[in-house]
Amino acid sequence: MKIEIITSKENPLIKELRLLRSTGSKGQKARIASGQALLEGIHLVQTWVGDPMLTALLTSEVGFRNPEIAEAIYSHVEVCPDTRIYQLDAALWDLLSDLANAPHIAGLLHLPKSCVTPPQSISTLAGDVLILDRIQDAGNVGSILRTAAAAGFTQVIAVSGCAHLWSSKVVRAGMGAHRLLDLYEGWSTQQVLSAVTAPLMAATADGSKDIFSLTKELMHPVAWLMGSEGQGVSVEFLAQAKGVSIPIDPRVESLNVSTAAAICLFETVRARRA
Repeated sequence: MKIEIITSKENPLIKELRLLRSTGSKGQKARIASGQALLEGIHLVQTWVGDPMLTALLTSEVGFRNPEIAEAIYSHVEVCPDTRIYQLDAALWDLLSDLANAPHIAGLLHLPKSCVTPPQSISTLAGDVLILDRIQDAGNVGSILRTAAAAGFTQVIAVSGCAHLWSSKVVRAGMGAHRLLDLYEGWSTQQVLSAVTAPLMAATADGSKDIFSLTKELMHPVAWLMGSEGQGVSVEFLAQAKGVSIPIDPRVESLNVSTAAAICLFETVRARRA
């Protein structure tokens, strides 16, 4: 196994990695342009061990002394011998992670085909779909992706304005769920309406239908719509969707969007099992 040593923060790879973990549009442009995302931490790396999409692993001398990290690296290289291995000077590690006492392990992952396929080239998207309408909090988005994977909703569309699905914060919050999902992002409202074939169900406080009365509708493919934290589902989507409410104590104004998503998705699972 060949190990490439990096000791300077001026190394081109260090600069690229810092761009990949940038927040906002700067990071999103870098990830899309390179077709790569940065995985931070042992759990995420372990999720992709043995997958050729994981093209590079980064650690330090400190990391190699960690049995769990060393095992992950050697196990991956055994299956994917072309993986590039980088050993960074320990002093450089803080440039790659803002996590306190983070283990010295990261990876570079090729973005799946669904992520780099232009929306206009997809004519239809059949079956169950989860649509995220401008949800901006990375923690919420990652939590929803984890819930979607657990509920078996493998097709997820992020409308333009959402937190980038492959940003470091979203990937961390997803806890490995990304590997189980077909993720599409940067879609316009019209592109979603044109491609999605399942009936749209919009989670909204003033929906005319109670989610617990939808057993028959949930037996068939459905496209659940979850709206932004402040504004909810857009007017354009609401005009085409069935509004669905979750009954809550009237003294509480609303639910967090990730909580609402969990209720809607797992009520779908419950209805189909019943």
